[in-house]
Amino acid sequence: MSLKLYGYWRSSATYRVRIALNLKQLDYEIVPVHLVKDGGQQHSEQYLGLNPAELVPTLYDDDEDIILNQSLAIIEYVDEKYEQGVKLLPAHALERARVRTLALDFAADMQPLGNLRVLNYLQDEFNQDQQGKARWACHWMQKGFAGVEKRLQSTAADYCFGFDVTLADVCLVPQVYNAERFGLDMQQFPTIQRVADNCMQLDAFKKAQPHLQPDAE
Repeated sequence: MSLKLYGYWRSSATYRVRIALNLKQLDYEIVPVHLVKDGGQQHSEQYLGLNPAELVPTLYDDDEDIILNQSLAIIEYVDEKYEQGVKLLPAHALERARVRTLALDFAADMQPLGNLRVLNYLQDEFNQDQQGKARWACHWMQKGFAGVEKRLQSTAADYCFGFDVTLADVCLVPQVYNAERFGLDMQQFPTIQRVADNCMQLDAFKKAQPHLQPDAE
């Protein structure tokens, strides 16, 4: 198996790459990187050689000796390299830009604010307990989802953009997972919830769920 995905079962960035690899019908090996054990295995010397930023995920292509970091870069790479499976970005430039816009709403504006290292900093430097960290995460997800919900009013059908799964859906589902984990009421975002529910009917999304991963706790 030439593709190895280094990541953590509950990492939403790793989650979106798993979905994409499944949609592209690619075989890959999961290599767990535990973000808490041993002081965080992402800080180990071995992993630093793969990702100096000390973050997950990392994709390693053993056949071509290629190492890639950043989930969206990984997803676009496999989408361009492999013809099989779902095409995650549209052919038309304007449609691609719109899909990327929504993907970045999730992956750049929302998810990083609830990242483990941000939550740990809130705990260590600002004495926030679990409830305080959850309030922080929900605040930023609430604001982000409010904007996305409005965007989807003019684009969504079964999925974020009509009836075809795109990169936007790949990024939406892990963020909805985060919202459920932190207790955000998703009833106020019915379009987002409907799209997420539709995605979860697909095997590629089902198999990528965090609790089904070999390192799940």
